[in-house]
Amino acid sequence: MQQRLYMYRWEAARTGITFGSALAIAVSWSVNKSILWAIIHGLLSWIYVIYYALFG
Repeated sequence: MQQRLYMYRWEAARTGITFGSALAIAVSWSVNKSILWAIIHGLLSWIYVIYYALFG
């Protein structure tokens, strides 16, 4: 049971990271139209998304 719970948490965390990266790339591209900035913001993922939501 403990192993299964760990697997669910790991999968949820991995999905959240993937979604955060995709969201950051999409927002960055729509604002900057730069592949370099989109890659950088994709690596920062949720940090950039939260920053853009607060100060964008």
